[in-house]
Amino acid sequence: MDIVMVEAVEALVQKQKIDYKYNEDIILDEMKRYIDSTYDKHYSHNKFQATEFVIDSGHGEGFCIGNILKYAQRYGKKNGKDRNDLLKVVHYGMIALYINDHEVGLDDLEIEME
Repeated sequence: MDIVMVEAVEALVQKQKIDYKYNEDIILDEMKRYIDSTYDKHYSHNKFQATEFVIDSGHGEGFCIGNILKYAQRYGKKNGKDRNDLLKVVHYGMIALYINDHEVGLDDLEIEME
């Protein structure tokens, strides 16, 4: 590749780079690390999480919404402004999205963004 082409590609990449106003890129990285850590914690039993059993029994959506409410209401109270409470809210929201997608047949993230 010649230098002009390389410079054009670099300019295009820089142009497409989003300047996140609320550190969403950093928070998404943190969220991924948090979720990854849940797969090794004490509530993971034989490579299965309790949430899987609840989902398989047909109660996943209510379980997730209940936990979203629980951790949202707990934030700022039980352990002060514990960042982990907010991470749990987002994580349960993601699991609820997964359940929704499977219920409406949107497997493998075939989701159109509006």
